[in-house]
Amino acid sequence: MTEAAPRRKAPGPGLAARLAMQPWFHRFCARMPGLRRIAKGEGEALFEIVSGFVRSQALLALVELRVLHRLAERGADTATLAQGCAMTPERMAILLQAGAALKLIRRRGDLWRLTPRGAAFLTVPGLAAMVQHHPVLYHDLSDPVAFFRGETQPELAGFWPYVFGAGGAEDPELAARYSALMADSQGLVAEDTLRLVDFRGITQLMDVGGGTGAFLAAVGRAHPKIALTLFDLPAVVAGAEARLTSTGLTSTGLASADLASADLAGRVTIWPGSFRDDPLPQGADAISLIRVLYDHADETVAALLASVLAALPRGGRLIISEPMSGGLRPDPATDVYFAIYTLAMQTGRSRSAAEIAEMCRIAGFQAIKTHPGHRPYVTSAVTAQRD
Repeated sequence: MTEAAPRRKAPGPGLAARLAMQPWFHRFCARMPGLRRIAKGEGEALFEIVSGFVRSQALLALVELRVLHRLAERGADTATLAQGCAMTPERMAILLQAGAALKLIRRRGDLWRLTPRGAAFLTVPGLAAMVQHHPVLYHDLSDPVAFFRGETQPELAGFWPYVFGAGGAEDPELAARYSALMADSQGLVAEDTLRLVDFRGITQLMDVGGGTGAFLAAVGRAHPKIALTLFDLPAVVAGAEARLTSTGLTSTGLASADLASADLAGRVTIWPGSFRDDPLPQGADAISLIRVLYDHADETVAALLASVLAALPRGGRLIISEPMSGGLRPDPATDVYFAIYTLAMQTGRSRSAAEIAEMCRIAGFQAIKTHPGHRPYVTSAVTAQRD
Protein backbone atom coordinates (compact mmCIF):
# COMPACT_ATOMS: atom_id res chain seq x y z
CA MET A 1 0.00 0.00 0.00
CA THR A 2 1.62 3.24 -1.12
CA GLU A 3 1.73 6.27 1.09
CA ALA A 4 -0.55 9.13 -0.01
CA ALA A 5 1.30 12.06 -1.50
CA PRO A 6 1.28 15.16 0.73
CA ARG A 7 -1.18 17.86 -0.29
CA ARG A 8 0.46 20.90 -1.83
CA LYS A 9 -0.04 24.06 0.13
CA ALA A 10 -2.18 26.51 -1.77
CA PRO A 11 -0.24 29.63 -2.78
CA GLY A 12 -0.99 32.79 -0.87
CA PRO A 13 -1.80 36.22 -2.31
CA GLY A 14 0.67 37.73 -4.75
CA LEU A 15 3.01 40.57 -3.80
CA ALA A 16 0.66 43.32 -5.02
CA ALA A 17 -2.26 41.85 -3.07
CA ARG A 18 -0.13 41.48 0.08
CA LEU A 19 0.92 45.11 -0.17
CA ALA A 20 -2.68 46.20 -0.72
CA MET A 21 -3.59 44.58 2.60
CA GLN A 22 -1.16 46.83 4.48
CA PRO A 23 -2.51 50.19 5.78
CA TRP A 24 0.99 51.71 5.65
CA PHE A 25 1.14 51.00 1.90
CA HIS A 26 -2.06 52.96 1.30
CA ARG A 27 -0.63 55.91 3.24
CA PHE A 28 2.57 55.65 1.20
CA CYS A 29 0.62 55.65 -2.09
CA ALA A 30 -1.33 58.73 -1.01
CA ARG A 31 1.97 60.66 -0.71
CA MET A 32 3.42 59.60 -4.09
CA PRO A 33 2.07 61.47 -7.16
CA GLY A 34 2.22 58.51 -9.56
CA LEU A 35 0.88 55.96 -7.10
CA ARG A 36 -1.74 58.41 -5.83
CA ARG A 37 -3.51 58.34 -9.19
CA ILE A 38 -3.53 54.53 -9.27
CA ALA A 39 -4.76 54.31 -5.67
CA LYS A 40 -7.50 56.84 -6.39
CA GLY A 41 -8.66 54.83 -9.40
CA GLU A 42 -8.72 51.60 -7.39
CA GLY A 43 -10.68 53.29 -4.62
CA GLU A 44 -13.26 54.60 -7.07
CA ALA A 45 -13.55 51.17 -8.70
CA LEU A 46 -14.16 49.55 -5.31
CA PHE A 47 -16.85 52.05 -4.46
CA GLU A 48 -18.53 51.46 -7.83
CA ILE A 49 -18.77 47.78 -6.89
CA VAL A 50 -20.16 48.62 -3.45
CA SER A 51 -22.73 51.11 -4.77
CA GLY A 52 -23.74 49.18 -7.89
CA PHE A 53 -27.12 48.07 -6.55
CA VAL A 54 -28.14 51.64 -5.70
CA ARG A 55 -27.09 52.80 -9.18
CA SER A 56 -29.24 50.17 -10.84
CA GLN A 57 -32.22 51.10 -8.65
CA ALA A 58 -31.82 54.79 -9.50
CA LEU A 59 -31.79 53.82 -13.18
CA LEU A 60 -34.92 51.74 -12.69
CA ALA A 61 -36.70 54.71 -11.12
CA LEU A 62 -35.69 56.96 -14.02
CA VAL A 63 -37.05 54.38 -16.48
CA GLU A 64 -40.27 53.60 -14.59
CA LEU A 65 -41.05 57.31 -14.18
CA ARG A 66 -40.13 57.89 -17.85
CA VAL A 67 -37.86 60.78 -16.90
CA LEU A 68 -35.52 60.11 -19.82
CA HIS A 69 -38.48 59.78 -22.19
CA ARG A 70 -39.90 63.11 -20.99
CA LEU A 71 -36.57 64.83 -21.55
CA ALA A 72 -36.31 63.34 -25.04
CA GLU A 73 -39.19 65.62 -26.02
CA ARG A 74 -37.93 68.82 -24.38
CA GLY A 75 -35.90 70.09 -21.46
CA ALA A 76 -37.73 70.56 -18.16
CA ASP A 77 -37.09 72.00 -14.73
CA THR A 78 -37.19 70.04 -11.48
CA ALA A 79 -40.64 71.24 -10.46
CA THR A 80 -42.23 70.28 -13.78
CA LEU A 81 -40.67 66.81 -13.72
CA ALA A 82 -41.70 66.35 -10.09
CA GLN A 83 -45.30 67.21 -10.87
CA GLY A 84 -45.39 64.85 -13.85
CA CYS A 85 -43.98 62.01 -11.73
CA ALA A 86 -46.17 62.68 -8.66
CA MET A 87 -43.14 63.44 -6.46
CA THR A 88 -42.05 66.33 -4.31
CA PRO A 89 -39.48 68.62 -5.95
CA GLU A 90 -37.03 67.81 -3.14
CA ARG A 91 -37.09 64.07 -3.80
CA MET A 92 -37.11 64.55 -7.57
CA ALA A 93 -34.00 66.73 -7.24
CA ILE A 94 -32.15 63.83 -5.61
CA LEU A 95 -33.17 61.42 -8.37
CA LEU A 96 -32.20 63.90 -11.08
CA GLN A 97 -28.84 64.52 -9.42
CA ALA A 98 -28.27 60.75 -9.41
CA GLY A 99 -29.18 60.60 -13.09
CA ALA A 100 -26.66 63.35 -13.78
CA ALA A 101 -23.99 61.45 -11.82
CA LEU A 102 -24.72 58.46 -14.05
CA LYS A 103 -24.19 60.83 -17.00
CA LEU A 104 -27.66 60.15 -18.39
CA ILE A 105 -28.90 63.72 -17.94
CA ARG A 106 -27.38 67.14 -17.23
CA ARG A 107 -28.61 70.51 -16.03
CA ARG A 108 -28.21 73.68 -18.04
CA GLY A 109 -29.47 76.62 -16.04
CA ASP A 110 -32.85 75.63 -14.62
CA LEU A 111 -33.52 72.94 -17.24
CA TRP A 112 -32.60 69.26 -17.28
CA ARG A 113 -31.67 67.74 -20.64
CA LEU A 114 -30.55 64.36 -21.99
CA THR A 115 -26.86 63.66 -22.44
CA PRO A 116 -25.63 61.63 -25.43
CA ARG A 117 -25.48 58.59 -23.10
CA GLY A 118 -29.09 59.13 -22.03
CA ALA A 119 -30.17 59.52 -25.64
CA ALA A 120 -28.31 56.34 -26.56
CA PHE A 121 -30.05 54.51 -23.71
CA LEU A 122 -33.42 55.31 -25.25
CA THR A 123 -32.20 54.34 -28.73
CA VAL A 124 -30.83 50.87 -27.92
CA PRO A 125 -33.69 48.43 -28.67
CA GLY A 126 -35.00 46.59 -25.64
CA LEU A 127 -32.71 48.26 -23.10
CA ALA A 128 -35.48 50.06 -21.19
CA ALA A 129 -37.60 46.89 -21.20
CA MET A 130 -34.66 44.91 -19.84
CA VAL A 131 -34.27 47.36 -16.96
CA GLN A 132 -38.00 47.18 -16.23
CA HIS A 133 -37.97 43.41 -15.78
CA HIS A 134 -34.94 43.48 -13.47
CA PRO A 135 -37.00 43.73 -10.24
CA VAL A 136 -37.66 40.00 -10.66
CA LEU A 137 -33.92 39.34 -10.57
CA TYR A 138 -33.38 41.84 -7.74
CA HIS A 139 -35.98 40.02 -5.66
CA ASP A 140 -34.24 36.71 -6.32
CA LEU A 141 -30.97 38.23 -5.10
CA SER A 142 -32.43 39.79 -1.94
CA ASP A 143 -30.67 37.03 0.04
CA PRO A 144 -27.57 36.48 -2.09
CA VAL A 145 -25.96 33.94 0.22
CA ALA A 146 -29.05 31.71 0.16
CA PHE A 147 -29.28 32.26 -3.61
CA PHE A 148 -25.73 31.09 -4.30
CA ARG A 149 -26.16 28.14 -1.95
CA GLY A 150 -29.18 27.07 -3.99
CA GLU A 151 -31.55 27.45 -1.05
CA THR A 152 -34.06 29.73 -2.81
CA GLN A 153 -36.66 29.26 -5.53
CA PRO A 154 -35.92 32.09 -8.01
CA GLU A 155 -38.87 33.85 -9.61
CA LEU A 156 -36.90 34.57 -12.77
CA ALA A 157 -37.34 30.99 -13.96
CA GLY A 158 -41.08 31.66 -14.18
CA PHE A 159 -40.47 34.76 -16.27
CA TRP A 160 -38.95 32.64 -19.05
CA PRO A 161 -41.14 29.51 -19.20
CA TYR A 162 -39.84 28.52 -22.64
CA VAL A 163 -36.59 27.23 -21.15
CA PHE A 164 -38.44 24.27 -19.66
CA GLY A 165 -39.46 23.02 -23.09
CA ALA A 166 -42.65 23.12 -25.10
CA GLY A 167 -44.80 22.49 -22.03
CA GLY A 168 -43.34 25.52 -20.30
CA ALA A 169 -44.40 27.91 -23.03
CA GLU A 170 -48.09 27.07 -23.28
CA ASP A 171 -49.13 30.44 -21.87
CA PRO A 172 -49.40 32.71 -24.94
CA GLU A 173 -49.08 35.86 -22.83
CA LEU A 174 -45.80 34.74 -21.29
CA ALA A 175 -44.52 33.59 -24.66
CA ALA A 176 -45.44 36.96 -26.19
CA ARG A 177 -43.65 38.81 -23.38
CA TYR A 178 -40.51 36.75 -23.93
CA SER A 179 -40.66 37.15 -27.70
CA ALA A 180 -41.12 40.91 -27.54
CA LEU A 181 -38.18 41.45 -25.20
CA MET A 182 -35.93 39.14 -27.22
CA ALA A 183 -36.94 40.69 -30.56
CA ASP A 184 -36.27 44.20 -29.25
CA SER A 185 -32.68 43.38 -28.35
CA GLN A 186 -31.97 40.99 -31.23
CA GLY A 187 -31.03 43.82 -33.58
CA LEU A 188 -27.70 44.49 -31.88
CA VAL A 189 -26.93 40.78 -31.69
CA ALA A 190 -27.66 40.38 -35.39
CA GLU A 191 -25.54 43.40 -36.26
CA ASP A 192 -22.52 42.07 -34.39
CA THR A 193 -23.02 38.49 -35.59
CA LEU A 194 -23.08 39.61 -39.21
CA ARG A 195 -19.85 41.48 -38.57
CA LEU A 196 -18.17 38.50 -36.90
CA VAL A 197 -19.34 35.66 -39.15
CA ASP A 198 -19.06 35.23 -42.92
CA PHE A 199 -22.45 34.17 -44.33
CA ARG A 200 -21.27 33.99 -47.94
CA GLY A 201 -21.92 30.68 -49.65
CA ILE A 202 -24.94 29.79 -47.49
CA THR A 203 -28.04 28.93 -49.53
CA GLN A 204 -30.49 28.15 -46.72
CA LEU A 205 -30.22 29.23 -43.08
CA MET A 206 -32.37 27.73 -40.34
CA ASP A 207 -32.51 29.77 -37.13
CA VAL A 208 -33.35 27.41 -34.25
CA GLY A 209 -35.01 29.18 -31.34
CA GLY A 210 -35.48 32.18 -33.63
CA GLY A 211 -38.49 33.74 -31.89
CA THR A 212 -40.41 36.01 -34.24
CA GLY A 213 -37.60 36.26 -36.76
CA ALA A 214 -35.65 39.40 -35.89
CA PHE A 215 -32.30 37.71 -36.57
CA LEU A 216 -33.54 36.18 -39.81
CA ALA A 217 -34.75 39.61 -40.94
CA ALA A 218 -31.27 41.05 -40.47
CA VAL A 219 -29.63 38.16 -42.34
CA GLY A 220 -32.21 38.44 -45.11
CA ARG A 221 -31.53 42.13 -45.60
CA ALA A 222 -27.77 41.58 -45.69
CA HIS A 223 -27.90 38.47 -47.92
CA PRO A 224 -30.83 38.64 -50.37
CA LYS A 225 -30.19 35.18 -51.89
CA ILE A 226 -30.35 33.13 -48.69
CA ALA A 227 -33.56 31.13 -48.08
CA LEU A 228 -34.65 31.37 -44.44
CA THR A 229 -36.34 28.98 -42.01
CA LEU A 230 -37.57 29.77 -38.51
CA PHE A 231 -37.78 26.91 -35.99
CA ASP A 232 -39.24 27.59 -32.55
CA LEU A 233 -41.98 26.55 -30.15
CA PRO A 234 -45.54 26.81 -31.48
CA ALA A 235 -46.51 29.38 -28.82
CA VAL A 236 -43.51 31.52 -29.78
CA VAL A 237 -43.89 31.43 -33.56
CA ALA A 238 -47.59 32.15 -33.14
CA GLY A 239 -46.54 35.77 -32.71
CA ALA A 240 -45.13 35.71 -36.23
CA GLU A 241 -48.12 33.86 -37.66
CA ALA A 242 -50.54 36.36 -36.11
CA ARG A 243 -48.85 39.16 -37.98
CA LEU A 244 -49.19 37.27 -41.26
CA THR A 245 -52.90 38.02 -41.38
CA SER A 246 -52.44 41.73 -40.76
CA THR A 247 -49.82 42.07 -43.50
CA GLY A 248 -51.55 39.83 -45.99
CA LEU A 249 -48.60 37.51 -46.44
CA THR A 250 -48.93 33.80 -47.12
CA SER A 251 -48.51 31.10 -44.50
CA THR A 252 -44.94 30.53 -45.64
CA GLY A 253 -43.94 34.11 -44.94
CA LEU A 254 -42.72 35.38 -41.59
CA ALA A 255 -44.86 38.38 -40.77
CA SER A 256 -43.21 41.32 -39.13
CA ALA A 257 -42.57 44.89 -40.15
CA ASP A 258 -38.88 44.14 -40.57
CA LEU A 259 -39.42 41.08 -42.72
CA ALA A 260 -42.09 42.68 -44.86
CA SER A 261 -39.94 45.74 -45.49
CA ALA A 262 -37.04 43.51 -46.46
CA ASP A 263 -39.24 41.73 -49.05
CA LEU A 264 -38.67 38.34 -47.46
CA ALA A 265 -42.20 36.94 -47.66
CA GLY A 266 -41.32 34.38 -50.30
CA ARG A 267 -38.04 33.38 -48.66
CA VAL A 268 -39.11 32.53 -45.11
CA THR A 269 -40.67 29.31 -43.82
CA ILE A 270 -41.98 28.89 -40.28
CA TRP A 271 -41.51 25.45 -38.73
CA PRO A 272 -43.08 25.06 -35.27
CA GLY A 273 -41.46 22.52 -32.97
CA SER A 274 -39.37 21.87 -29.88
CA PHE A 275 -35.71 21.04 -30.31
CA ARG A 276 -35.97 19.08 -27.06
CA ASP A 277 -38.62 16.72 -28.40
CA ASP A 278 -38.59 16.94 -32.20
CA PRO A 279 -35.90 16.27 -34.80
CA LEU A 280 -34.76 19.39 -36.63
CA PRO A 281 -35.94 19.75 -40.24
CA GLN A 282 -33.49 18.77 -42.97
CA GLY A 283 -32.47 20.92 -45.90
CA ALA A 284 -30.58 23.90 -44.49
CA ASP A 285 -26.86 24.11 -45.17
CA ALA A 286 -26.40 26.40 -42.16
CA ILE A 287 -28.06 26.41 -38.75
CA SER A 288 -27.85 29.31 -36.30
CA LEU A 289 -28.30 29.22 -32.53
CA ILE A 290 -28.63 32.83 -31.46
CA ARG A 291 -28.70 33.34 -27.68
CA VAL A 292 -29.91 29.77 -27.20
CA LEU A 293 -27.16 27.78 -25.49
CA TYR A 294 -26.78 29.95 -22.40
CA ASP A 295 -30.45 29.37 -21.57
CA HIS A 296 -29.96 25.61 -21.17
CA ALA A 297 -28.09 23.01 -19.14
CA ASP A 298 -25.12 21.11 -20.56
CA GLU A 299 -27.16 17.95 -21.24
CA THR A 300 -29.72 19.92 -23.25
CA VAL A 301 -27.00 21.75 -25.17
CA ALA A 302 -25.19 18.49 -25.96
CA ALA A 303 -28.42 16.96 -27.28
CA LEU A 304 -29.18 20.08 -29.33
CA LEU A 305 -25.71 20.11 -30.91
CA ALA A 306 -26.12 16.43 -31.82
CA SER A 307 -29.50 17.24 -33.39
CA VAL A 308 -27.98 20.11 -35.37
CA LEU A 309 -25.19 17.85 -36.63
CA ALA A 310 -27.76 15.29 -37.77
CA ALA A 311 -29.80 17.95 -39.61
CA LEU A 312 -26.86 19.44 -41.51
CA PRO A 313 -25.43 18.04 -44.76
CA ARG A 314 -21.71 17.38 -45.12
CA GLY A 315 -19.95 20.74 -45.12
CA GLY A 316 -22.93 22.36 -43.43
CA ARG A 317 -22.22 25.20 -41.03
CA LEU A 318 -23.16 25.85 -37.41
CA ILE A 319 -23.30 29.46 -36.16
CA ILE A 320 -23.52 30.11 -32.41
CA SER A 321 -23.85 33.68 -31.16
CA GLU A 322 -24.46 34.85 -27.60
CA PRO A 323 -22.70 36.66 -24.73
CA MET A 324 -19.91 34.37 -23.54
CA SER A 325 -17.90 34.08 -20.35
CA GLY A 326 -14.41 35.52 -20.45
CA GLY A 327 -13.08 32.17 -19.23
CA LEU A 328 -9.53 32.63 -17.94
CA ARG A 329 -10.00 36.41 -18.32
CA PRO A 330 -13.32 37.04 -16.50
CA ASP A 331 -15.50 39.71 -18.07
CA PRO A 332 -17.60 42.00 -15.83
CA ALA A 333 -20.61 41.84 -18.14
CA THR A 334 -20.74 38.16 -18.96
CA ASP A 335 -19.21 36.71 -15.79
CA VAL A 336 -21.29 38.85 -13.44
CA TYR A 337 -24.53 39.84 -15.15
CA PHE A 338 -25.19 36.95 -17.53
CA ALA A 339 -23.68 34.27 -15.32
CA ILE A 340 -25.87 35.24 -12.36
CA TYR A 341 -28.91 35.85 -14.56
CA THR A 342 -28.73 32.36 -16.06
CA LEU A 343 -28.15 30.90 -12.61
CA ALA A 344 -31.41 32.49 -11.49
CA MET A 345 -33.15 30.99 -14.52
CA GLN A 346 -32.13 27.60 -13.09
CA THR A 347 -31.49 25.93 -16.41
CA GLY A 348 -28.63 27.60 -18.22
CA ARG A 349 -25.20 29.04 -17.63
CA SER A 350 -22.76 31.44 -19.20
CA ARG A 351 -20.05 29.50 -21.06
CA SER A 352 -16.76 30.66 -22.51
CA ALA A 353 -16.04 30.39 -26.23
CA ALA A 354 -13.52 27.66 -25.42
CA GLU A 355 -16.16 25.64 -23.54
CA ILE A 356 -18.64 25.97 -26.39
CA ALA A 357 -15.97 25.01 -28.92
CA GLU A 358 -15.16 21.89 -26.89
CA MET A 359 -18.84 20.92 -26.74
CA CYS A 360 -18.99 21.30 -30.52
CA ARG A 361 -15.93 19.09 -30.90
CA ILE A 362 -17.44 16.39 -28.69
CA ALA A 363 -20.65 16.56 -30.74
CA GLY A 364 -18.63 15.77 -33.86
CA PHE A 365 -18.11 19.18 -35.50
CA GLN A 366 -14.92 20.14 -37.31
CA ALA A 367 -13.23 23.42 -38.33
CA ILE A 368 -14.32 25.06 -35.09
CA LYS A 369 -13.47 28.77 -34.78
CA THR A 370 -14.09 31.33 -32.05
CA HIS A 371 -14.91 34.95 -32.91
CA PRO A 372 -14.54 37.30 -29.92
CA GLY A 373 -17.04 40.15 -30.09
CA HIS A 374 -15.97 43.76 -29.83
CA ARG A 375 -18.97 44.18 -27.50
CA PRO A 376 -18.89 40.99 -25.39
CA TYR A 377 -21.97 42.12 -23.48
CA VAL A 378 -23.86 41.95 -26.80
CA THR A 379 -22.41 38.79 -28.31
CA SER A 380 -19.44 36.72 -29.41
CA ALA A 381 -19.56 33.83 -31.87
CA VAL A 382 -18.40 30.27 -32.45
CA THR A 383 -18.63 28.62 -35.86
CA ALA A 384 -18.14 25.00 -36.89
CA GLN A 385 -18.75 22.60 -39.78
CA ARG A 386 -19.97 19.07 -40.29
CA ASP A 387 -17.29 17.02 -42.03
